[in-house]
Order: sequence, then structure tokens, then C-alpha cells
Amino acid sequence: MTSDLYPDTYILVMTGAGLLIALVAWLPLALKRLPLSLPIVCIAIGAVLFLLPQVTLRPLPIRYPEVTERFAEFVVIIALMGAGLKIDRVFGWRHWSITWRLLAITMPLGIAAITLLGMTALGLPLAVALLLAASLAPTDPVLAADVQVGPPKTGDEDEVRFGLTSEAGLNDGAAFPFVHLAIMLAAALPMGKPWLAEWLTYRVLWEIVGGVAGGWLVGRIFGWLTFHIPAETKLARTGDGLIALSATFVSYGLTEIVHVYGFLAVFVTALTFRSTHRDHKFQREMHAITEQIERLAMMVLLILFGGALVSGLLASVTWVDGAVALAILLVVRPLTGWIGLIGHPADRGEKRTLAFFGIRGVGSIYYLAYGTNHMAVPDATHLWGIVGLIVLLSVLFHGLTVTPIMRSLDQRRGVDPDAEGVPPPGLQGPAA
Repeated sequence: MTSDLYPDTYILVMTGAGLLIALVAWLPLALKRLPLSLPIVCIAIGAVLFLLPQVTLRPLPIRYPEVTERFAEFVVIIALMGAGLKIDRVFGWRHWSITWRLLAITMPLGIAAITLLGMTALGLPLAVALLLAASLAPTDPVLAADVQVGPPKTGDEDEVRFGLTSEAGLNDGAAFPFVHLAIMLAAALPMGKPWLAEWLTYRVLWEIVGGVAGGWLVGRIFGWLTFHIPAETKLARTGDGLIALSATFVSYGLTEIVHVYGFLAVFVTALTFRSTHRDHKFQREMHAITEQIERLAMMVLLILFGGALVSGLLASVTWVDGAVALAILLVVRPLTGWIGLIGHPADRGEKRTLAFFGIRGVGSIYYLAYGTNHMAVPDATHLWGIVGLIVLLSVLFHGLTVTPIMRSLDQRRGVDPDAEGVPPPGLQGPAA
């Protein structure tokens, strides 16, 4: 009789999923004015949930390396599509100058500095230190949502938000060559094999150019089918934002099939897709669905991350690791960000904000999972502990400061941070 009263696991999961979806919709509104972020709440929920004696799963990435890699990969590509669709600024060398600075100066300097820290302070081999650095180099497109531009055509695109959104969109792909370099060095250095020519021609030139070209082609095709095909069956008439999800999977799948960078391709697809009819109201529908799926997947992943924290993810972390983690977040990124922005026409406050908010998160989890699944890492548990600590500290530091800092910047620009965004007239334009 007692066992009949105990709810079935399936029913418990369904109930929990319903509560999670409700939180997805409600929490961003509830946290809007608070110095608290959605990722912090998700991690706390996960920690509490996995401390319950009834929950026996221990979601440590070292136990589930393939699942960790694939789930993080899914969350990142959805976030990249959403980021590309919501950027209003027309793509170009001058208009995107802040992005090129953060990619070409800040990211390589950050990788070099973290590699050096890993070798000297942590005693890591060169290849492992480089893997750590490449994993921590990109600004995360998932957890950086609070400092990104608003939905398409809402006008919420100041220099700081644009810079962090475009950086997060492109540097996930740009960091991949360094991950591959770490993998190649791990295999080539002990054997004395050559690696430079293959890395430059295949991993850098071919995979980057191929990713950009493939992403552009998929974006053009989807843009034509959605907005410009001379038929009543154009995809925009469906009113179904799932078209963006289709473009995400097609872009990522096709480019990965020919061995080029799918992350880069998805973001380029999103930018190209948006450019084919920049002011169409269907752009908001597509962005809305990607944002909802991204937020739901992110919450699930961060709940599991909270579970990993209370399951021993940080057990191997030492005080030295903690000091290195603080240095990476509070010295390396701000300093390299500031160097990258020297000469850029932005005020001091904007530069400080851009330099500080190099948020580390799901992208770091993916890259480390990918790296440890493709190369031998002597103490992978320790490396996961370091990255886990840095992600946790980033979520806390950036999550607690993002609301007051961004509200202050908005007020200095003469923008009411509490005003509800209203789509400009152009977005209400032609539906065909």
C-alpha cells in the first residue's frame, strides 16, 4: 500500500519539467532589477536538488564525457543562432571594429597568458595548459545573455552590448584552432612529428574559411526560402519560428560533415539569415523560439552543473588553483580586454565593462570535454575542477554585478533601464 502511494519516477520528472519551464518564463522577469542572475539561481537549484538523499545520480563530467560534450555543444549552437539573429548592426569591417579588436588582440593574448599560468603556476604540460587556455578563452554566448543586445529591432544595441554579443558569437569558432593545436601537440611532441603545416593549412585556413563560407551559403538559402521565394509557400508565411532551429541544425550538420568549424558557421548563418530581410517581423519570431529553447537547455545544464559541484567536482582544487582562477577572471581578461580596446573610440566606463565581462561558461565546458575526449590528459579530474571553479566564480562575479553595472551604463546614456522595449515601426512592416 505504501509503495502505491509513492509517485512514479516518470511522474516526478514530468512535474519537475513543468516547474522548470515555468521558471524559464518567470525568473528573468523576477530578477530584472535584482543584482542576481538566472544562472546563479539555476546552479543553486541544482545543488539543493542533488543533495537530496533520493537523488543518486552524480552528474560529474568525468563520468559522462560524451554526454557532457554533446549537451554543451547543443546549448552553444542554439545560443549562437540566437545571438546572430538579434544583432541589428550591419556586418562590416568598420562597424564591427570593436569585435575584431576583441578577437585578434584580446583572445590570443588571453590564451598566451593562461597557457603561461598553467605551465608555471599549475605545473601543466604545454599541451594541457594550452587546452585549458583555449577552453577559457571565449566569452560565453550562453551565460553572457544579460550583457548582450536585445531582441531584433528593439534598439537595445549600445557599443558594450554589441561588442560582447558579437565577440561571444565569433570567438567560440575562433578558439577552436587552439583547441586543435593542443590536441595536435599532445600527439606530435612526444613522437617528434611535424604539426605546424597541418595546423595552419587545415585547422586554421581550411576550417575557418570553410566555416564562414558554409555558414553564409546556408544563411542565403534559408533567407531566400523564408523571405524571397516567389511563391505562396515561403517559410515566413508559416509564422513558425522553428525555422531558425532548422537553420541551426542544417548549418552545423553540413559544415561538420565537411570538417569545418560548425560553431563559426552557425553564427555566420544567423547573421546572413538576418541580413536577407533585416526588418521583417518574422525575425522576432525566430529569435523568440531560439531564446526559449536556449534558456531551457541552459537551465538544465546549469542544474546539472550545480549537481556536479556538490558531487565533488571541486574536490581536487587547491589554493593555488583558486589563485590562478581569480587571476584569470580578474586580471587576465580585464587586462587583455583593455589592451585590445586601446585606441577604440569608447569612453572609459564602456571599455572597463567590455574588458570585465569576459564571462566563462558553457563554451568552456564544451571545449574541455571535446579536448579531453580527443587527447590524453594525465589528470583530467583536476583540470575539470579548475574549469568548474572558474565557471562558478564567473557566474557569481559577473552575475552579481551585471544588473547594477548595465543599469548604470544605461542611465549614463540617458536610457531608462526599466522602460519596456517597443519594436520600432519598421518591424511591424510587410509580412510577405
